[in-house]
Amino acid sequence: MPTLASLDHLVLTVSNIDATVAFYRDVLGMEVEVFTPADGTRRTALKFGGQKINLHVAGAEFKPHANHPLPGSADLCFLSPTRIETWQTHLASRHIKIEQGPVARTGATGPLLSIYLRDPDHNLIEIANQS
Repeated sequence: MPTLASLDHLVLTVSNIDATVAFYRDVLGMEVEVFTPADGTRRTALKFGGQKINLHVAGAEFKPHANHPLPGSADLCFLSPTRIETWQTHLASRHIKIEQGPVARTGATGPLLSIYLRDPDHNLIEIANQS
């Protein structure tokens, strides 16, 4: 059987590109990439590690797209080498509410220590340390 190796990118449908970019860049430290694919459209992505998140504006999604693309429907977990305590201090300084945590969770490769917050579209964002 063929196998898969890793996740290259995912698509996040958002209400407002600028608000999303500001949050993921200024709060989570992601790099913003504006690019033009072969079809000539202008697109925005958020890069971190070896992955990226392509952004689509709700109602103007690029094709093909998810069957029911909606802002606020994602639940994403980001692994971080930065201690959760440091994230808590950083988020408090940005007036970002932590919804839950720190709490013990189980990730793809083992135990995690996680906190949960929301992005501008109310997607659930988990920031986790591997334990």
